[in-house]
Amino acid sequence: MNKQPISNEQIISTQKKKRNRPDLANFGADLCEPGDNARGIAFALESFKMPKLDYNNIPAVQERIQWYFQRCFDNDMKPGVVGLANALGVDRRTLWEWKSGDKRAVPNAALTDTIKKAYVLLEEMWEYYMQNGKVSPPNGIFLGKNNFGYVDQVEHVITPTNPMQDLDAEDARKRLVDAIPVEDDDE
Repeated sequence: MNKQPISNEQIISTQKKKRNRPDLANFGADLCEPGDNARGIAFALESFKMPKLDYNNIPAVQERIQWYFQRCFDNDMKPGVVGLANALGVDRRTLWEWKSGDKRAVPNAALTDTIKKAYVLLEEMWEYYMQNGKVSPPNGIFLGKNNFGYVDQVEHVITPTNPMQDLDAEDARKRLVDAIPVEDDDE
């Protein structure tokens, strides 16, 4: 098979075209101030540099949780599940397993109680942000579902009806007989 080299024009013509939405050209840029990204990275790196915790030492875990919330307060940053997990030196899924009391993941029961209390603080803050317009509703809903186990739930109530309930026995029999398909011998 003889393959022809692809020209630059062919590559450019097959690339995904950008949407023609001038209103989205700088989406999110109006929400960022110069230095926001550097501030966020520096904030996360502080937790990343913390020494490893002994998760059986509950006072040390509680102290680290206090440290994380105090840092959020001092830096005017919203606390979050991933930030707390980073401060504790674990993955957010591990933190969830500890909070949920997963016996395979939890070093001890006192740790579960401590993490549950921290989660309640995070959930309280999330609720405050949602009720006071401090986070966009779609983002807040995403966080509630993924971090706190909230779900969208629609309830369907099915009420059975009997279309023949008002018929006497003879009328009901006639309806049933009329509803039975009859095969036509001519076919």
